[in-house]
Amino acid sequence: MGNDAMESHLKPLRDYAAQHFLWSTDAEGKVATLTLNRPEKKNPLTFDSYAEMRDLFRALVYASDVKCVVVTGAGGNFSSGGDVHEIIGPLTTMSAPQLLDFTRMTGDLVLAMRRCPQPIVAAVDGICAGAGAMVALASDIRFGTPAARTAFLFARVGLAGADMGACTLLPRTIGQGRAAELLYTGRAMSADEGAAWGFFNRVVAPGSLLADAQQFARMLADGPTFAHAMTKKLLHQEWAMDVDAAIEAEAQAQALCMQTQDFRRAYEAFAAKETPKFEGN
Repeated sequence: MGNDAMESHLKPLRDYAAQHFLWSTDAEGKVATLTLNRPEKKNPLTFDSYAEMRDLFRALVYASDVKCVVVTGAGGNFSSGGDVHEIIGPLTTMSAPQLLDFTRMTGDLVLAMRRCPQPIVAAVDGICAGAGAMVALASDIRFGTPAARTAFLFARVGLAGADMGACTLLPRTIGQGRAAELLYTGRAMSADEGAAWGFFNRVVAPGSLLADAQQFARMLADGPTFAHAMTKKLLHQEWAMDVDAAIEAEAQAQALCMQTQDFRRAYEAFAAKETPKFEGN
């Protein structure tokens, strides 16, 4: 595919009209913020919001403008998970094939988040539970507040802790034993535990949470876009590789990055004792 054909597949997403959450971008369109916006119910997810989020993260593969995404919740909470009346209730009346369609759709949201090239920063305050906890876990970076309470509470509603990739993502983030405890009990992980265990990259004051997350996202968006996408891809793919395969994959990835203009810009800026200004190509 030539450059012109590839360009025709790229679409700006700064003006995306979200139906089931809020979507906004900064002045340059480089940092997008996705806000779960049902604060009166602690921002639960519905069938429609699951599907729209999945489709949006899939579309980000072809975004021509957005370089980093912040995911947060309105009203002092991140997300309480699947809506009890709009999801949990209907699930009890579905057939096995219908249930499998649903669980595959929720897993596809996590896959879309892991596969989109943009780094994702979760800004977590208050309740972060069930599917909401999985959205935070599927993000690349997590900022929390002292009030954050993260619970993978599937066991508390009679379900396995194995949901949306929890049994693979959570042990790799906080360790096998800690993950097992949270998935078996469904108890809430405090912000202090989350920080000590590596779930949160940092814990900040509630009043500065979103601004801090967006500032961090801006720093990533101003970086080498192609290289960041390559880092994200290999962070995901190398879980299934042995050391030999991982080292070879990284050799190939880095050789590709060395062909970018951003790599040349970094060298020229270093030689001129200046700060490089990356343009993403």
